[in-house]
Parts: sequence; C-alpha cells; structure tokens
Amino acid sequence: MPWYFAYGSNMQSATLRGRRGVAWTRAVAARVRGWRVVFDKPPLVPMPHAFANLVPDGGAESFGVAFEVRVEDLAHIELTEGVLVGNYAPVVVPVEPLAPVDGFPGEAFSLTSDRRDPSLAPSTRYMAMVIEGALEHGLPAPWVAMLRAVRCEPEHPAVQAMRAVIDEALRRRLRRRE
Repeated sequence: MPWYFAYGSNMQSATLRGRRGVAWTRAVAARVRGWRVVFDKPPLVPMPHAFANLVPDGGAESFGVAFEVRVEDLAHIELTEGVLVGNYAPVVVPVEPLAPVDGFPGEAFSLTSDRRDPSLAPSTRYMAMVIEGALEHGLPAPWVAMLRAVRCEPEHPAVQAMRAVIDEALRRRLRRRE
C-alpha cells in the first residue's frame, strides 16, 4: 500500500478521514528533509487566502504525517486536491518516522505546487485545522510553535460560502465511492 505525506489540513483526522473520506491504515508522525512547508499557495479559484505548499529547499526539513492508504484513496486525494487541473502536482518525498516504525517505506507521495503568492495568508480557520492535525499526531513542539506564528487572516465570507458548495460536492463523491 502506498504512503501519503500530509503537511497541511490533511494532517487533521476530521479533514482527511471525515471530509475527504480517506480511511488510512496507519498514521506516522514524520520528517522530510530537503523540503520546506510554506503557506503562500493560492487557491484553485480566486479567493483571498493561501494554503500550505511543500517546496524544494535543500537545507530545510519539515514535519507532517505519513498515512498508509489504499491506491484508490491516493487517487481520491489527488482528485480532491485538484491534481488533474494543475492545483498541485504529485511528488515522491523522503520520509523519516519520528519514532521507530516497522515496515515504514522511507518515501511517500505528497503534493507540491509552483503556484505561489506571498501576498496571501491562510485563514485562521485553515491554520487551526493544520495546528490541530499537528497536535493530534504529536509533531514536535517547535514545529507547532512555528505553525502558530504563521500570519493568518479571518476567513473571508466568500470562502465560507464556497466551502459549503465544495463540502456538498465532496459528500456526493463519497456517496458514489461507497
């Protein structure tokens, strides 16, 4: 089974398992070297908030959660994250568990984008999900402190309205998958 490395809101169980319907078999707190998490990726549709992104940086290390998932769940993640329309691109990253884990592969699929806009900031709602996921999986305290220090803004009303439409589309897709 493949592994998926999440570094944004998909670290949170309520998002990955709940909203996206991905039932992973194992979740492992992990580090990736040579990649940096940033919060400047513009959304697929014009909105005033940024999302997490994983960008190459030889001297960096980032933390997240590696999830063991089924092949069809990995395809579902890519679909719901907009890989087919260029929102993100799949990438294989080297992953190290933060504690010893039997059968851990040493690499995982993740998502990256070359679309960046440093003028955007994530919403407070989005960052709360990212932080909750980091805490839920026991990521290091300095990493959580870094996440808490990310500049963010109150969620724009247009984003709230759009989320209802997106959530309904996800629910319909999940019903078709069952």
